[in-house]
Amino acid sequence: MGYQDEWLLLEAEDDVDEIEHRQPTEEFLFYQEVSNGNIKAVQENCRQERFLDSEGVGILSRNAVTNLKYHFVITTAMITRLCRQKGMELEQAFRMSDFYIQKLDDIHTVWGVRDLHDEMVLDYTEKMRKLRRSDTNSKHINACKEYIYSHIKERITIEDLSDELGVSASYLSRLFKKETGDSVSAYIRIQKIEKAKNLLRYSDYSIIDIANRLSFSSQSHFIQQFRESTGVTPKKYRDNNYMAQWEIETEENP
Repeated sequence: MGYQDEWLLLEAEDDVDEIEHRQPTEEFLFYQEVSNGNIKAVQENCRQERFLDSEGVGILSRNAVTNLKYHFVITTAMITRLCRQKGMELEQAFRMSDFYIQKLDDIHTVWGVRDLHDEMVLDYTEKMRKLRRSDTNSKHINACKEYIYSHIKERITIEDLSDELGVSASYLSRLFKKETGDSVSAYIRIQKIEKAKNLLRYSDYSIIDIANRLSFSSQSHFIQQFRESTGVTPKKYRDNNYMAQWEIETEENP
């Protein structure tokens, strides 16, 4: 019997229908946090040992360690390609992937795979965090961006930033505009909209929940800001992009 025949028989069995795979919402959002360099979110995911939660993720091998290794390879591949899309140098991204996947050969316990997973995702996250901040802005503007990034779910004002940095609001406002080309408020809005896009694509949060999570003054204000930034409403964006397949860049031969 060939593999295709074996699959058709397996598919016909009643108990196959009882195996439900959870929606990939959490995984997609986690990959986004890694590629965005969000250390705190990734550390919390590792602390909760979400990688070991087998409910709804599918069984790829009857052996527990082998099954986890397969999921490790999938996670590494997805993170590698998303980090590559967001600016990580090609050779570095794939060398890291090869390094961590090859390390699996020497691991023979569930806890060992878990530890390697946590080390791998934190390594990618830290490198992406540094990459996203390795620009030519001054110390004050980099600190400003860091604060905005860490408090994106809150309502942030220029006064909050100036107090945090110990400079006047007028000075910080002029400096930010000079170095980035955007006003502080415009930059905050851009970052919030980017976060909203991820939530619309990879989560089941309602539009009003997303508006509240990102501290927009109201749902209507969020819809207005989103439409001005993207040209479509949040609902339309979700309809077009919800759980969309990864748009993996391909390297064309010269």
